[in-house]
Order: sequence, then C-alpha cells, then structure tokens
Amino acid sequence: MKARFTHLSIALALVSAFQLSPVFAQSAATPAAATATATPTYADPYKMMEILADKTFRRIAAEQKTIAKDPEILRTIVNEELVPYIDSRYASLYVIGQSLKIRDISQTDFNNFVGAFERFMVGTYAGVFTMYRDQKVIIEPAQKIDPKKKVIIIKTRVIDPGKPDIKIEFKLRRGKDDNWLVYDMVAEGISLLDSKRSELGPMIRQQGLPAVSSWLDEKAKAPIQAPEKKKNA
Repeated sequence: MKARFTHLSIALALVSAFQLSPVFAQSAATPAAATATATPTYADPYKMMEILADKTFRRIAAEQKTIAKDPEILRTIVNEELVPYIDSRYASLYVIGQSLKIRDISQTDFNNFVGAFERFMVGTYAGVFTMYRDQKVIIEPAQKIDPKKKVIIIKTRVIDPGKPDIKIEFKLRRGKDDNWLVYDMVAEGISLLDSKRSELGPMIRQQGLPAVSSWLDEKAKAPIQAPEKKKNA
C-alpha cells in the first residue's frame, strides 16, 4: 500500500513549531462539540485521518474568501470538523496528571476544565489554520492492528519545500465502541500533552482547577489570528 498524503498533520506540525498543543473531544460540558446530526465514526484510524483531513481542508479552501473577511469562521470549522475526533477528556486527565487527586475533583470542575481546555485549543487551531499554504504530509502505510490493542501510533512526515522535514507521531486510543480518537501528538520527540502538563500543572497546583479553567476561557476569547513565531524558531 502506498504512503498516503493528507493535510491533517500540517496544522498539528505548525502547532508544534510555535510550541502550542493539541487535544479536544466530545463531552457533556462542551456544547461546541455537539452537532445536530450523528457524527461519523471510524474503526480504521488511518481512514479516519484521511477523511477528516480531506473534509476539513476542502471546506477551508471553499470558504477562503469568507474567511479572509471573517477569520472567526475557522473556529466554526474546527469545532465541526475536528473536535469530534479528538479525545479531550482523556487529554484533560493527562494534563491534570498528579497536580491534583482525581477523586478530589468534582465532576462539575472537571467538566468545566475539559470544556475550557477544548475551547482554548479550538482557538489555537483556528489561528494555525490561517497559515495553511498547501504543505504536504506523508502518512505511513496502514498497519494491521491487533483487535486487543487499545493505543496505536501513526507516524507522519511534514514536507514543506525549502525546509527540513518534520517527523510527527499521532497517538490514538480505541474507545469502548471500537472507534479511534486522537489524544496526543509527538513532534520531533516532544509530546504536546507533556508540554501542556508542564505549563498548566504548576498553575493547577497553585491556583486550583476552576481558576485555570477561567484563565483558559479568557484566552479562548481572543480573536482568531495567526500565532507569532518564536524568535529562535
């Protein structure tokens, strides 16, 4: 089977380049992820990434003129096309890590954190998508997956002419319904969940989960714009 090209990794690779981080997913506390119709699910994670990328970037291309006038449209696209396929609840648990004892967190506080983290990352991705310039990504050929395996890694390479290739690994979890969701990405050996845990962990310990949720929500309200590249990037 030939390696497949997709655009999904592009946004995530750009996120890595600007030291941002990923992860969303559906939950009762995240109305942005809710849709009026049932969301398609995929037992084949390779196919999921291919279809997801195709739908997302075809829509971005079709709405370029409108997006140029109102970048906030990208927020809607991310919510509708990407959010349902990324596991924000699991990612949120990982980010909280050992900063707090999970059993001591109320369901309300946890749900609020999941929602705030998701909304923050939706804004982040929307900003990154303003920079899309038709880069290419090679996804490794589909591998046979052990039916008992709960976690897999899909390797990709981002190709941008004139720049070094970026190696990206996506971590996916198999749900109880046998469908897959993305929960982390490792760019050039750096886990974005690990980096976000390092950033938010001290804040969670010092200020508490509700305060960090409020901080993330305030950040999420910022207008959609391309992220600033670090000077040493």
